[in-house]
Amino acid sequence: MARLLLVEDDEAIGRRVEAALRANGHYVMWQRTGGSALIEAARSPFDLILLDLGLPDRDGVEVCRDLRVQQPGCVLVMLTARREEMDVVVGLEAGADDYITKPFGMTELTARVRAHLRRLSSDAAAPVGVFSDGDLVLDPSARRCSVAGMEVDLRAKEFDLLARLARAAGQALSREVLMADVWDENWFGSTKTLDVHIAAVRRRLDAAASRTDPPARVPGITTLRGHGYRLDPVTPSG
Repeated sequence: MARLLLVEDDEAIGRRVEAALRANGHYVMWQRTGGSALIEAARSPFDLILLDLGLPDRDGVEVCRDLRVQQPGCVLVMLTARREEMDVVVGLEAGADDYITKPFGMTELTARVRAHLRRLSSDAAAPVGVFSDGDLVLDPSARRCSVAGMEVDLRAKEFDLLARLARAAGQALSREVLMADVWDENWFGSTKTLDVHIAAVRRRLDAAASRTDPPARVPGITTLRGHGYRLDPVTPSG
Protein backbone atom coordinates (compact mmCIF):
# COMPACT_ATOMS: atom_id res chain seq x y z
CA MET A 1 0.00 0.00 0.00
CA ALA A 2 1.55 3.29 -1.13
CA ARG A 3 1.42 6.29 1.20
CA LEU A 4 0.07 9.38 -0.55
CA LEU A 5 -0.27 12.97 0.68
CA LEU A 6 -2.99 15.01 -1.03
CA VAL A 7 -2.80 18.79 -0.61
CA GLU A 8 -6.00 20.33 -1.99
CA ASP A 9 -8.21 23.05 -0.50
CA ASP A 10 -11.21 22.54 -2.81
CA GLU A 11 -13.59 20.28 -0.89
CA ALA A 12 -15.31 18.76 -3.93
CA ILE A 13 -12.08 18.02 -5.80
CA GLY A 14 -10.39 16.75 -2.67
CA ARG A 15 -13.17 14.27 -1.88
CA ARG A 16 -13.20 12.94 -5.45
CA VAL A 17 -9.43 12.52 -5.60
CA GLU A 18 -9.24 10.95 -2.14
CA ALA A 19 -12.01 8.46 -3.00
CA ALA A 20 -10.42 7.53 -6.33
CA LEU A 21 -7.00 6.96 -4.78
CA ARG A 22 -8.39 4.94 -1.88
CA ALA A 23 -10.36 2.82 -4.37
CA ASN A 24 -7.02 2.01 -6.02
CA GLY A 25 -5.69 0.65 -2.74
CA HIS A 26 -3.60 3.61 -1.56
CA TYR A 27 -3.34 5.14 1.89
CA VAL A 28 -4.29 8.82 1.51
CA MET A 29 -3.63 11.67 3.95
CA TRP A 30 -5.63 14.71 2.81
CA GLN A 31 -4.60 18.20 3.94
CA ARG A 32 -6.38 21.44 2.97
CA THR A 33 -3.54 23.95 3.51
CA GLY A 34 0.15 24.25 2.79
CA GLY A 35 0.96 24.70 6.45
CA SER A 36 -0.82 21.53 7.57
CA ALA A 37 0.74 19.59 4.67
CA LEU A 38 4.24 20.60 5.78
CA ILE A 39 3.47 19.55 9.35
CA GLU A 40 2.25 16.15 8.13
CA ALA A 41 5.26 15.73 5.81
CA ALA A 42 7.58 16.38 8.76
CA ARG A 43 5.93 13.59 10.74
CA SER A 44 6.20 10.66 8.33
CA PRO A 45 7.48 9.72 4.85
CA PHE A 46 5.26 9.51 1.77
CA ASP A 47 5.74 7.73 -1.53
CA LEU A 48 3.93 10.40 -3.55
CA ILE A 49 2.51 13.87 -2.94
CA LEU A 50 -0.23 15.52 -5.00
CA LEU A 51 0.07 19.26 -4.44
CA ASP A 52 -2.45 21.86 -5.56
CA LEU A 53 -0.60 25.11 -6.29
CA GLY A 54 -3.62 27.32 -5.54
CA LEU A 55 -3.60 27.11 -1.75
CA PRO A 56 -5.34 29.57 0.61
CA ASP A 57 -2.52 30.12 3.10
CA ARG A 58 0.77 29.95 1.19
CA ASP A 59 2.10 30.15 -2.34
CA GLY A 60 2.03 26.65 -3.79
CA VAL A 61 5.49 26.93 -5.34
CA GLU A 62 6.99 27.80 -1.93
CA VAL A 63 5.20 24.81 -0.40
CA CYS A 64 6.61 22.68 -3.22
CA ARG A 65 10.17 23.77 -2.37
CA ASP A 66 9.67 23.07 1.32
CA LEU A 67 8.10 19.65 0.68
CA ARG A 68 11.01 18.70 -1.55
CA VAL A 69 13.43 19.48 1.29
CA GLN A 70 11.37 17.47 3.77
CA GLN A 71 10.72 14.54 1.43
CA PRO A 72 13.69 14.33 -0.97
CA GLY A 73 12.91 10.79 -2.17
CA CYS A 74 9.19 11.29 -2.67
CA VAL A 75 7.50 11.74 -6.06
CA LEU A 76 5.94 15.22 -6.10
CA VAL A 77 3.16 15.95 -8.62
CA MET A 78 1.66 19.43 -8.98
CA LEU A 79 -2.06 19.91 -9.57
CA THR A 80 -2.40 23.27 -11.25
CA ALA A 81 -4.89 25.45 -13.07
CA ARG A 82 -1.95 27.61 -14.22
CA ARG A 83 -1.59 26.75 -17.89
CA GLU A 84 1.13 29.24 -18.78
CA GLU A 85 4.37 27.45 -19.64
CA MET A 86 6.45 29.65 -17.33
CA ASP A 87 4.26 28.79 -14.34
CA VAL A 88 4.74 25.09 -15.04
CA VAL A 89 8.50 25.51 -15.44
CA VAL A 90 8.76 27.42 -12.15
CA GLY A 91 6.90 24.63 -10.37
CA LEU A 92 9.10 21.92 -11.85
CA GLU A 93 12.24 23.85 -10.98
CA ALA A 94 10.93 24.20 -7.42
CA GLY A 95 11.22 20.43 -7.05
CA ALA A 96 8.15 18.84 -8.64
CA ASP A 97 8.63 15.68 -10.71
CA ASP A 98 5.52 16.15 -12.81
CA TYR A 99 2.34 18.20 -13.17
CA ILE A 100 -1.31 17.69 -14.10
CA THR A 101 -3.41 20.64 -15.26
CA LYS A 102 -6.95 21.23 -14.04
CA PRO A 103 -9.56 20.20 -14.89
CA PHE A 104 -8.47 16.57 -15.00
CA GLY A 105 -10.33 13.27 -15.04
CA MET A 106 -9.92 10.66 -12.33
CA THR A 107 -8.79 8.10 -14.92
CA GLU A 108 -5.93 10.36 -15.99
CA LEU A 109 -4.96 11.15 -12.40
CA THR A 110 -4.95 7.55 -11.14
CA ALA A 111 -3.07 6.37 -14.26
CA ARG A 112 -0.38 9.00 -13.68
CA VAL A 113 -0.09 8.03 -10.01
CA ARG A 114 0.23 4.34 -10.94
CA ALA A 115 2.91 5.22 -13.48
CA HIS A 116 5.04 7.04 -10.91
CA LEU A 117 4.62 4.33 -8.27
CA ARG A 118 5.50 1.63 -10.81
CA ARG A 119 8.66 3.50 -11.67
CA LEU A 120 9.61 3.72 -7.98
CA SER A 121 9.30 -0.07 -7.66
CA SER A 122 11.23 -0.87 -10.83
CA ASP A 123 14.03 1.56 -9.94
CA ALA A 124 14.51 -0.16 -6.59
CA ALA A 125 14.90 -3.58 -8.25
CA ALA A 126 17.06 -2.63 -11.24
CA PRO A 127 20.68 -3.90 -11.22
CA VAL A 128 23.04 -1.09 -12.22
CA GLY A 129 26.76 -0.39 -12.49
CA VAL A 130 29.00 2.61 -11.90
CA PHE A 131 29.46 5.05 -14.79
CA SER A 132 32.64 7.12 -15.01
CA ASP A 133 33.66 9.60 -17.69
CA GLY A 134 36.07 12.51 -17.36
CA ASP A 135 35.62 13.79 -13.81
CA LEU A 136 32.04 12.54 -13.51
CA VAL A 137 31.28 9.42 -11.47
CA LEU A 138 27.71 8.13 -11.24
CA ASP A 139 26.85 5.24 -8.91
CA PRO A 140 23.16 4.35 -9.41
CA SER A 141 23.10 1.63 -6.73
CA ALA A 142 24.23 4.16 -4.11
CA ARG A 143 22.43 7.02 -5.89
CA ARG A 144 25.56 9.15 -5.71
CA CYS A 145 26.89 11.56 -8.30
CA SER A 146 30.24 13.32 -8.01
CA VAL A 147 32.39 15.62 -10.13
CA ALA A 148 36.12 15.72 -9.36
CA GLY A 149 35.40 13.95 -6.07
CA MET A 150 32.79 16.48 -4.94
CA GLU A 151 29.19 15.37 -4.41
CA VAL A 152 26.57 16.75 -6.82
CA ASP A 153 23.12 17.10 -5.28
CA LEU A 154 20.62 15.81 -7.86
CA ARG A 155 16.90 15.46 -7.30
CA ALA A 156 15.45 11.97 -7.74
CA LYS A 157 14.24 12.34 -11.34
CA GLU A 158 17.33 14.33 -12.32
CA PHE A 159 19.49 11.45 -11.11
CA ASP A 160 17.35 8.87 -12.92
CA LEU A 161 17.52 10.88 -16.14
CA LEU A 162 21.31 11.28 -16.02
CA ALA A 163 21.70 7.58 -15.23
CA ARG A 164 19.55 6.65 -18.24
CA LEU A 165 21.57 8.90 -20.54
CA ALA A 166 24.79 7.45 -19.11
CA ARG A 167 23.70 3.88 -19.83
CA ALA A 168 23.60 4.83 -23.52
CA ALA A 169 26.43 7.39 -23.57
CA GLY A 170 27.13 8.53 -27.11
CA GLN A 171 23.79 7.24 -28.40
CA ALA A 172 20.76 9.29 -29.42
CA LEU A 173 17.75 8.70 -27.18
CA SER A 174 14.32 9.86 -28.30
CA ARG A 175 12.04 11.87 -26.07
CA GLU A 176 9.61 8.93 -26.06
CA VAL A 177 12.30 6.50 -24.85
CA LEU A 178 13.44 8.84 -22.09
CA MET A 179 9.88 9.49 -20.90
CA ALA A 180 9.13 5.76 -20.94
CA ASP A 181 12.32 4.71 -19.15
CA VAL A 182 12.58 7.51 -16.59
CA TRP A 183 8.90 8.20 -15.99
CA ASP A 184 6.85 5.23 -17.28
CA GLU A 185 6.34 3.08 -20.37
CA ASN A 186 2.64 3.95 -20.45
CA TRP A 187 3.29 7.68 -20.22
CA PHE A 188 0.94 10.11 -21.85
CA GLY A 189 0.76 13.87 -21.80
CA SER A 190 3.25 16.74 -22.13
CA THR A 191 7.01 16.17 -22.21
CA LYS A 192 7.78 19.64 -20.80
CA THR A 193 8.76 17.76 -17.65
CA LEU A 194 11.64 16.16 -19.56
CA ASP A 195 12.94 19.47 -20.92
CA VAL A 196 12.99 21.11 -17.49
CA HIS A 197 14.79 18.15 -15.91
CA ILE A 198 17.39 18.08 -18.71
CA ALA A 199 18.04 21.81 -18.18
CA ALA A 200 18.42 21.25 -14.43
CA VAL A 201 20.92 18.40 -14.90
CA ARG A 202 22.99 20.56 -17.26
CA ARG A 203 23.05 23.43 -14.75
CA ARG A 204 24.09 21.21 -11.86
CA LEU A 205 26.88 19.50 -13.80
CA ASP A 206 28.18 22.81 -15.18
CA ALA A 207 28.10 24.38 -11.72
CA ALA A 208 29.98 21.43 -10.23
CA ALA A 209 32.58 21.53 -13.01
CA SER A 210 33.18 25.25 -12.52
CA ARG A 211 34.07 24.80 -8.84
CA THR A 212 37.52 23.42 -9.71
CA ASP A 213 40.53 25.16 -11.25
CA PRO A 214 40.93 24.28 -14.04
CA PRO A 215 37.25 23.41 -14.58
CA ALA A 216 36.46 19.71 -14.25
CA ARG A 217 35.62 17.71 -17.36
CA VAL A 218 32.06 16.39 -17.55
CA PRO A 219 30.01 14.89 -20.39
CA GLY A 220 27.70 17.27 -22.22
CA ILE A 221 24.03 16.73 -22.97
CA THR A 222 23.24 17.54 -26.60
CA THR A 223 19.74 18.45 -27.75
CA LEU A 224 18.74 16.62 -30.92
CA ARG A 225 16.06 18.76 -32.56
CA GLY A 226 12.91 16.84 -33.34
CA HIS A 227 14.24 13.70 -31.66
CA GLY A 228 15.61 13.86 -28.12
CA TYR A 229 18.95 14.00 -26.33
CA ARG A 230 22.41 12.42 -26.25
CA LEU A 231 25.08 12.28 -23.53
CA ASP A 232 28.38 13.07 -25.23
CA PRO A 233 31.42 11.52 -23.50
CA VAL A 234 34.32 13.78 -22.59
CA THR A 235 36.71 14.22 -25.51
CA PRO A 236 40.02 12.51 -24.63
CA SER A 237 42.71 15.08 -23.84
CA GLY A 238 45.99 15.24 -25.69
